[in-house]
Amino acid sequence: MDNDRIKGVGKEIKGKVKETYGDATNDTSTELGGKADQAVGKVQRKYGEAKDDAREAIDNADDKK
Repeated sequence: MDNDRIKGVGKEIKGKVKETYGDATNDTSTELGGKADQAVGKVQRKYGEAKDDAREAIDNADDKK
């Protein structure tokens, strides 16, 4: 599993907690910051997934040789 996937999930979780806290305290800035953190985490996670898929495709191609 790619390190970017792990870091991305962590950022998504952190962002969700931050968003929930901002919502509970009526702090719009914190809530929006949490949503932004989630978006960044999602992109990073998807990037890690793409790297894993590429590695797997290369490994499968090497196995077929």
